[in-house]
Amino acid sequence: MNISDSERIAGFLENNGYELASDIKDADLVIFNTCGVRQAAENRVYSQVHNLRTKNYKPQTKIILTGCLANRKDVQRRLKNKVDLFCEIKNFPEAFQKLIEKPSVKTLDVQRAMKVRDIQCLSIDDNSLGHLMSKYDRDYLNIIPKYQNNFQAYVPIMTGCNNFCAYCVIPYARGRETSRPATEIISEIKSLVNQGYKSITLLGQNVNSYKDTSKSPSPEGEGARRADEAQKVVEPNPFSSKEKVPDKADEVTFPQLLKKINAIQGKFWINFVSSHPKDMSDGLIETIAKSKKVCENIHLPIQSGSDEIIQKMNRKYTAKHYLSLVRKIKLAFKKYKPDVQYALTSDIIVGFPSETKKQFLQSAEIMKKCKYDMVFFGQYSPRPGTVAWKMKDNVSKPEKERREQFLNEILKKTAFANNKKYNDTIQEVLIETQKNGNYFGKTRTGKNVKIISNKKNLVGQFAKIKIIKINTWNLEGEIK
Repeated sequence: MNISDSERIAGFLENNGYELASDIKDADLVIFNTCGVRQAAENRVYSQVHNLRTKNYKPQTKIILTGCLANRKDVQRRLKNKVDLFCEIKNFPEAFQKLIEKPSVKTLDVQRAMKVRDIQCLSIDDNSLGHLMSKYDRDYLNIIPKYQNNFQAYVPIMTGCNNFCAYCVIPYARGRETSRPATEIISEIKSLVNQGYKSITLLGQNVNSYKDTSKSPSPEGEGARRADEAQKVVEPNPFSSKEKVPDKADEVTFPQLLKKINAIQGKFWINFVSSHPKDMSDGLIETIAKSKKVCENIHLPIQSGSDEIIQKMNRKYTAKHYLSLVRKIKLAFKKYKPDVQYALTSDIIVGFPSETKKQFLQSAEIMKKCKYDMVFFGQYSPRPGTVAWKMKDNVSKPEKERREQFLNEILKKTAFANNKKYNDTIQEVLIETQKNGNYFGKTRTGKNVKIISNKKNLVGQFAKIKIIKINTWNLEGEIK
């Protein structure tokens, strides 16, 4: 998401007469598009801004701080004499214009005024959570990005989040969940495919809850929720074995959106992140398995294998429910693509407040049962403003590191075992880079592949690769 946002910022600035500086010390304008998920990322922001202001660079250089940290009052106070503009990512175009028009203004008042107008544009109905897109969301997402290459593109389909997981800052940093109109998404992807793009990644904090409604809730509706109410931890609801209520005729849900994109003419792959287990329906699983262009790679974060910790995280599912989803995914691929490899990846947080060794080992058991191809581990990091911020961070740093390493050893075994299935097979690979005489790319399942070839100009192309060597974290092959 940050890459996609940065591409839109770059596209907007180039359209306004700016061009990319070759070195930060030569820049007239520096934008820090921040991530506040972990403390380490936040610390890098302080360090970089400090270095930029204290080293002998251009004294007139303007600094803009956007992204996850832009709304944090403690961040604003800490950097108020070093940063010229703090703004939400969706407000970037208008806030930037204010900075140019009145260079001396610190623009916190500008930002605050925008936020008030956004709140007036966007309110949440109890029965249709946050699918009315504000003017600022829509204007921002309609900016033509400056893509990093000419064969891979990120396409946001929604922004914000309604889940309020106890450890996560996203709902506070990006606001409530809003979905882009399906017609805009389809139009953007058709344009990309016509330009020769071969990999399209759909983005959203929770793509599974995407919903484009033709009858959006009234902004003044009685169902509007206040942010302070949303911050409360919601008790998980028991899951029913029944499928969800069928989609309404006047709305486009995520499975329907995937079908529409899959029907676009052309040779290209479809990927998406990120999915939430509570919204992974049987219909979505079937759509993924049946669609020829949707890659066989599902990222489904579990975060913890302990029901007690999952509940404290406010994740609204159970380990049993999660495992039932994994079984359904495996059965769906076996039914619709029996001869095709698929991959399952996940996220796990270690050392969440009060996590006992027994609860931690339940995460280990989940990993053994799911046999993941990859897991992105995170050592719990307290985030200001979240519910977990008020909890005692009582798992030591060394213990968090030990727990992560323990899980990583399990992952090594399952990843290597899964990779063995690729040995001596022919895989379609999108070649992404060339370095030191070798090419590097990815399979439809997201496996990294090192390719030995003397051919030229293969970057950005599909190629049939015979896998000749298996490693824990990657494959090696030769062009067939």
